[in-house]
Amino acid sequence: MNGNVLNISFKEFTNTVRGDILKMIHGAKSGHPGGSLSCVEILSVLYTKILNVPVEWKKSPDFEKRDRFILSKGHASACLYSVLARLGFFSPDELMTFRKFGSRLQGHPSTRYGLEGIEASTGSLGQGLSMASGVALGLKLDKNPAKVYVLMGDGEMQEGSVWEALMAISHRKLDNIVVIVDRNNLQIDGSCDDVKSLGNLDKKLEAFGFEVQTVDGHSEDELTKALNAAKAANKPSAIIANTIKGKGISFMENNAGWHGKAPKDSELEAAMEEIK
Repeated sequence: MNGNVLNISFKEFTNTVRGDILKMIHGAKSGHPGGSLSCVEILSVLYTKILNVPVEWKKSPDFEKRDRFILSKGHASACLYSVLARLGFFSPDELMTFRKFGSRLQGHPSTRYGLEGIEASTGSLGQGLSMASGVALGLKLDKNPAKVYVLMGDGEMQEGSVWEALMAISHRKLDNIVVIVDRNNLQIDGSCDDVKSLGNLDKKLEAFGFEVQTVDGHSEDELTKALNAAKAANKPSAIIANTIKGKGISFMENNAGWHGKAPKDSELEAAMEEIK
């Protein structure tokens, strides 16, 4: 699904995704709106302009050559589910089963239920990049041209296993992997800098052998250019996407309290008015 596949404007698409996220989490009475809203543009650009993935999923004859996307920050699953549904991987009617008993749309992505578009079961923070490195190495060994894209949270970057994976990726010269960091500067306990500062993240990633770009994570143009450059790079790539937690909803923006809280009826109504 590379190339622009939208028949509406990018802004209309991202507004639809934001509305889905809010309604899904409100309906489930649980979920993670802050980090889901911060990565809307990232996932929207990836799936509409960058990733080579078949909507037909396993029915496609080119299925094995697809790009792989791993949502390491699995708590942002509402965003991924909405993007997949709105692009036709499965029916949008299924979105409101989110986090409900028996649903394929679990609180964190799971391969157990056969949901189209889901590559890996994630949610245990710090493990997605290790999985992605193994997938990338396997593709190299098979001489498969596919790329692996993984979305990390910046709070997640505090995990030691992340840095072991970065070292392994660099050592193995896995130029078929692109790491994207959703840099919204907040985590469940507050500011990332207060909990455990990442310092000069770009310099650290460069020291680990990555080609690093820093972009506005809500800019369609900047994300598109950076991801296309990463796709063409001859070394492992990392993109630091500066974002706003709770982006698009004024009372959620830059508020760590909305990391894992569902909006009440009145809050949903106010949020949907802002999106309109």
